[in-house]
Parts: sequence; C-alpha cells; structure tokens
Amino acid sequence: MSSVSSTPPWDVHRPPRAEGGVFLVTGGNAGIGYFIAEQLSSTGATVVLGSRDAARAEAAMASIRSRVAGARVCAVRLDLADLRSLATVVESPAIQRLDAVVHNAGVALDIPPWRETEDGHELMFGTNHLGHFALTGRLMPLLSAAPAARIVTVGSFAAKSERLDLDDLQCRRDYRPKRTYGRSKLAQMHFGLELDRRLRALGSTVASVVVHPGGALDGLTPSRPPVHVRTAGARLGAAPAALLVQGKHAGAWPAVRAVLDPGVSGGQLWGPRLFGLRGTPRREAVWSHLTDTAVAARLWDASCHLTDIDPGNPHG
Repeated sequence: MSSVSSTPPWDVHRPPRAEGGVFLVTGGNAGIGYFIAEQLSSTGATVVLGSRDAARAEAAMASIRSRVAGARVCAVRLDLADLRSLATVVESPAIQRLDAVVHNAGVALDIPPWRETEDGHELMFGTNHLGHFALTGRLMPLLSAAPAARIVTVGSFAAKSERLDLDDLQCRRDYRPKRTYGRSKLAQMHFGLELDRRLRALGSTVASVVVHPGGALDGLTPSRPPVHVRTAGARLGAAPAALLVQGKHAGAWPAVRAVLDPGVSGGQLWGPRLFGLRGTPRREAVWSHLTDTAVAARLWDASCHLTDIDPGNPHG
C-alpha cells in the first residue's frame, strides 16, 4: 500500500496563504528584499518594510500595491548602521506582533575608502552582521510570543569561498572591499546557524534558517518602476549569463520559502537548485566551514561585546 503526501509540491509562483501573519523584511524597499516583500504580500500576510529611506519605502509600497490586490504593506524606519536607533523599531505601531523577520538588508562597497557606521564599526560588517545581530535581540520578545516564529538570514554565495579572521573581524589590518563584504555575509550565516543551536538548547519555538539567493543580476530582473527599471541594454547584456544565474525576483525564492514552508526547519541552509546559483529553492548541505561551531561561538561572543546585546535571550 502506497501513501501519497497531502502536502503539494512547492510552487514559487503560488506560495501558500498566510493571512494574519506579520513579516518584517529588512531592506524591503529595493533589490532582492523588494521581491521578498512583494511575494510575501501575495499571501495575504502583513509585510513590514524596514528601510532607512522613507521615500524609497513609499515607492516600494506603491509598486507592491499596484501588483498585489489588497496588499497589506507598511513601513518602519530601520537603520542597521546605527545600533542605538534599533530600540525604536519594536516601539513602532507597525510591529505589535511578529511571525517572521527576514534579515536581507545590506551594503556592499566595490572600491575603497574605508567607511564606518555610527558606532565606529566597519560599514559592511557593522551593517550586514552586527546590525542584524542587534536587531534580532530587540525583536526576540515579539518573536518568542508568536506560536512558531522564524528568523531568516539572507547570506551570499560570495561567503562560500571566505573564512573569518577572528582576530580581525572587521578587516582593519587588511581591508579589501570584496573580501570584507564576503566575510560580513559569512558572519551573518554563522550567526543564523549558531542562533538556531542556542534557541534549540533553550527549547524555544523560534527557528532560525539561513538562505542565499545564488547569482542574482539586475539585468535579469523584471522591471518594477520606479523601484527597478530594466533597460533594453541591460537585458541584452545579461542574457548570456541567464544560463548560470537569474534575476533578483528568483533570488527571493529561498527566503520566501524559508518563511512560509512548514517543511523548513531551523538550522537548515536553502538556496537555488542548480549549482547553488539559479533555479527553484531547495535545501542544501550546510557548507563545511559553516559547521565549525567553535568559530561561530567566538563570533557570537565578539558580537555580543560589540553590540551589548545577546539575541539568544528569548526575553530580550
């Protein structure tokens, strides 16, 4: 006698309904974050865009509403480069409850010079990692109050070839922008996995999942004016790369699945199906260097020291 699963196969174009859910997407006003927010909005959930720029957030909300009938979308000011400002996020009327947060926002610098956050940290490490680390601590009481909340950390394929220097986490001694970016994303991914280990040890109902978008190019991304406008030249220029990579709308798929799919569990890594670069989302083996719990624990301790916050405390 054979059994048939009652769970339908995952369809990236028709995610399951999530009425009543409240999801915060950091950096939801642009790039992959915008498409995560648009796709989550199609489920009937309330989606909160975390953004530094009110005008860009308004443009993103208008774009989502024009494409998703009845979209429940709002915005909250969020500056991950200013740790002190994060205390006001949980006071926002837009976030009175929370079922998931997607740590997507980030900065990348292609060329020097060195830049710092308001708190004096290297900008990419301070924003991409420390900002989300501290934000998680601020949000943990809300997440812990939900029945089964999720924290989804968006890493990067660029982190696969990087390793952390625990004695120079902010690359102060040898700053190279591309490497520093990759290490900041690697720190995020270590954090997401270590967070889940600590939450499991506490018996928490909150799960932490790590995802990455693979290769996601602007030239392969559909237009969403004024948030994103793809020119004919950009489309033609990116066409040859379509065999290996994809657009940012598809780069959003792993994060959306990590928020919504009941079959996704904490401590997992999800990315694109084909070579980790393009295609529908699938679970993949955690990269070998991400399994080093000693590195993750030292990073955690250093991050607690730098932010004066411990996200592993479910009561904040």
